[in-house]
Amino acid sequence: MDEAWGDMTGIADIEAHGRHIRQRLAREIGMPVGVGVSTTKTLAKLANWAAKKWKGTGGVLDLTSSARQEKLLRIAPVSEVWGVGHRSAAKLAALNIITAWDLAQFDIGTLRKTFGVTMERTARELGGISCIGFNEGPAPKEAICSSKMFGVRQTELPPIRQALAAYVSRAAEKLRSQTSLCSTIQVGLQTQLADLRGPRYANAVTLALPAPTDDTREILALAQQGLTQIYRPGYPYSKCSILLMGLSRRGELTPDLFSPAPRRGAERLMAVVDQINQKEGRGTVRIGSVPAAPAWAMRREMLSQRYTTRWEEVIGVRG
Repeated sequence: MDEAWGDMTGIADIEAHGRHIRQRLAREIGMPVGVGVSTTKTLAKLANWAAKKWKGTGGVLDLTSSARQEKLLRIAPVSEVWGVGHRSAAKLAALNIITAWDLAQFDIGTLRKTFGVTMERTARELGGISCIGFNEGPAPKEAICSSKMFGVRQTELPPIRQALAAYVSRAAEKLRSQTSLCSTIQVGLQTQLADLRGPRYANAVTLALPAPTDDTREILALAQQGLTQIYRPGYPYSKCSILLMGLSRRGELTPDLFSPAPRRGAERLMAVVDQINQKEGRGTVRIGSVPAAPAWAMRREMLSQRYTTRWEEVIGVRG
């Protein structure tokens, strides 16, 4: 679970209730959480960020008063605002919008014209006007990345291809979860750049798909082409990555007469793959040659116990 929402209407002491939530979760499932409360969902998310960032809050921040809201907005970077990605933050900075307060005070019409209705809603929410319903989810991501360090440095191409296949599968799964399509991908490959004694190399290539898609097979085929372009033999590689860009919502694009038609049954196939992996565990159905326990996988000797997601790791108590 990433987050949960609750309606605090009618609760007299919000901070005390927030502390109770933290204590109960810590006691019963051992999960540390931050609790942020405010008048809109975007402000509540920002309050949650502040509650985690500053220990003086005790992990709980009541941001329902306008004075507290202004104080936090003036110091919070705009990149920490819910729904503002890194690319949007860079565009906002070009307009001298650096903090959450800058965004809240900016001309709404200009925001809507430049960034669209989602950014307008975000700015209004920062100003205390609720625009996101209680059961609505976050704005879709503008780009999706999947990447991890290899457990053991790799010099040969085949295991790197396996790793890339696993990362593409994960990125495509995220893409479909927000009902988006991607039109462009970027494949990256690098050695351990912090190692000044060994050979160093880093490169990336950006490629356009024939048509926007969420089909793992189409994305993977192009990604493997990109990897072939940037791979250089003899280097001890420590990481590869896939970045999905040019995202659009499924159903919003007008089909291009000259674009290739999607594979027959692709949408249904991907949905079935996602359903099986969600029910039986990630990686149950894999696309591409990805072994169950690859040598390149990230080392996990220091992994914390997963009491809340793995039955086999739940602590047993004898009566």
